[in-house]
Amino acid sequence: MSGAAGLGQRLGRPDRPVLLFSITPPRASTSAADRQRVADVTVQRLRPLDLDALILYDIDDESDRNGAERPFPYLPTVDPGGFAAAHLQDWERPVVVYRCVGKYDQASLGRWLRAQHPDRVGTVLVGASSSTKPVRTSLTQAHALWRATAPAVPLGGVAVPERHARRGDEHRRMLAKQAAGCSYFVSQIVYDTGAATELAADYRQACSEAGVAPAPVVFTLSVCGSTRTLAFLNWLGVDLPGWMREELERAEDPVAVSAAQCLAVAHELAAACERLGLRYGFNVESVSIRRAEIDASVRLARQLGERRAALGQRRSAPVPTAGEVMAR
Repeated sequence: MSGAAGLGQRLGRPDRPVLLFSITPPRASTSAADRQRVADVTVQRLRPLDLDALILYDIDDESDRNGAERPFPYLPTVDPGGFAAAHLQDWERPVVVYRCVGKYDQASLGRWLRAQHPDRVGTVLVGASSSTKPVRTSLTQAHALWRATAPAVPLGGVAVPERHARRGDEHRRMLAKQAAGCSYFVSQIVYDTGAATELAADYRQACSEAGVAPAPVVFTLSVCGSTRTLAFLNWLGVDLPGWMREELERAEDPVAVSAAQCLAVAHELAAACERLGLRYGFNVESVSIRRAEIDASVRLARQLGERRAALGQRRSAPVPTAGEVMAR
């Protein structure tokens, strides 16, 4: 895992939207040999894509956020930082390791932060899933620990458009996280472009009023291929417009329909961010074990990479003179 261009450098390019791909590590019960096999297959699958980094999620039991039965059972996974260090040596670009900070005491979290090379590893520190959940380290404490131990490691924060739609203050949360050290944001899964666009606009305005430059906002897209996955998204608090839910439920090939919806969402959000002058990007989430959904996620990432390349070509093309325009 070398990462010739570090994550900070990749995030800092104003001419190029960020493109990430996210997975969950294998289950904790997976043997060491199978963990390596999963890593090798992942690298082989993603290496041809024009990705800036690979995200590794930190899975936590979030039953406290919702009293309803969880559609998929909670199964502990391998530590994401340990999985990256032990099994992703052949991945040549940076990784972003999520940390649900309430799971860790400050000593162990600090040791992990200090051991990371800032060109190879970034992190997204995630707070508790509810205000009632007991934690070993709060998000405020984790941010302070990052500043004290590893301020060069690119630090990201979570942005939740649905929370902004309900409370109207997510842009202020983002501004506070930025003041604490966050240099980029990764959203929860987005299907409702209205809520995400409103959050982007309010965040852009808040930064302007505060006199600070906005950090890149990376919107998460996820291909949904079954009604059970739909139920899980609802359990997580992800809002799907009614028409989109009905289209997926009626579709003969929900994977293809969902992938097309994700691409349309990306185009709409990209256009909105371009209008706002807000740096942005996309994170293609692939946490399913179903091959059809995995393949669709890879295709979606490839399409987004192709769109980014075309956008770069348009931006680098010489601007015609007035005489050339008249001659046409």
